[in-house]
Amino acid sequence: MKNVTVTLDEDIALWARVYAARHGTSVSRLLGEVLRERMLEEQGYEAAMQQYLSVAPRVLSASGRYPTRDEIHERGSARSHD
Repeated sequence: MKNVTVTLDEDIALWARVYAARHGTSVSRLLGEVLRERMLEEQGYEAAMQQYLSVAPRVLSASGRYPTRDEIHERGSARSHD
């Protein structure tokens, strides 16, 4: 464990002490848990992004042409009237 000094506004420090007491912990442990959660979230995001970027792009259309928005809309309208 590493000790660090944190400076908080007085109202935040008071709220943190009360919150920690209600939850049976210390402000130090509370801050440690919050920072750990943020670290894990960020690491998870970075891992997901690396996995996404590691996949080679795929061709979605064999013809090389994608339908326009209007074409897609017209097809959807035609099918709904069948």
